[in-house]
Amino acid sequence: MGALAAAALLAAAGCQAPLEPESRRTASEAADPTSSPTSSPTSTPTSVPTGRASAGPTAAPPRAGRQQGEVTVPEGLRESVEAGRQQPPVLGGDVGWPQCPTGMGIPQRRTLGLPMPLPEARFVVLGLTNGPGFTPNPCLADQVGWVRERGLLAAAYVVLSTPVGDQLARYGDAGPFDGGSRLDGYANVGYAQAAYARQVMRRAGLRSPVVWLDVEPVPDFDWGPDLAANAAVVRGAARGWTDAGHRVGVYSTAALWDRVVGDLELGLPEWRAAGETSQAEAVRRCGRGSAIQGGPAVMAQWVASGRDLDITCPGTSSRMALWFDDTTG
Repeated sequence: MGALAAAALLAAAGCQAPLEPESRRTASEAADPTSSPTSSPTSTPTSVPTGRASAGPTAAPPRAGRQQGEVTVPEGLRESVEAGRQQPPVLGGDVGWPQCPTGMGIPQRRTLGLPMPLPEARFVVLGLTNGPGFTPNPCLADQVGWVRERGLLAAAYVVLSTPVGDQLARYGDAGPFDGGSRLDGYANVGYAQAAYARQVMRRAGLRSPVVWLDVEPVPDFDWGPDLAANAAVVRGAARGWTDAGHRVGVYSTAALWDRVVGDLELGLPEWRAAGETSQAEAVRRCGRGSAIQGGPAVMAQWVASGRDLDITCPGTSSRMALWFDDTTG
């Protein structure tokens, strides 16, 4: 969370890293231990939208075949939106298991000690898992502490993944979907991944008004070829978070989204990835041409000097409280 580059082979880690917000790295990127945390030990509920978002920054045009309803714009709204667009963008970053001190995590996702966000960052999006959906970020509590010490704004993202092992049998019949069909079982797995990640977030003391669903290939835990089943997992996870009172958005690129879930269009807010490019390219991804699944662009990400960097899209900087928790409160 064009398309992201293929997963990089991390020489230092000895394994392939997934294309997740916290892990797009190359073998030449060195850790910055002075920036990493030391090792030690909501908002109003909404339903998962069935169509596109009705308002938000840089909303994408509808895909072919979709109909737009009549919208009555309240008096003064256009002026308010334009005023928000004129505010400068806000710089931030995102972290997860790769930024944990080295030697932690599951065997397939050993932590890398990569650098934390730049001193200029005003917000941080923190990853809840160690890659696949039912594994925790092993140093999340320390990372939350790092953010709080600096008085930064915070939000959360979670990597979604296909069920492996006995997960489909264990969770397929337990959830709000009746389990009468194969896809119901996959949706219940996504719902269970959301419940698991909420426990991880709660234990770390992290609050987030919106949770970003990272949808992309996960090496060693990659999605299967059944796009309908993959889409059911995503829908189930989205419902799991909204049932708990969180808004949800998606992190991906259009190409990776299509590869995993096909033409699934939820109209959710979007966090768009630009890979190892530049801030200028990330800002360009805020435009309509980089839409992922029909939702408005909230922020964009690029990778530079071993860090995941983020920038708000036009219209977001005037409404930061809508997307981030104030850790000083």
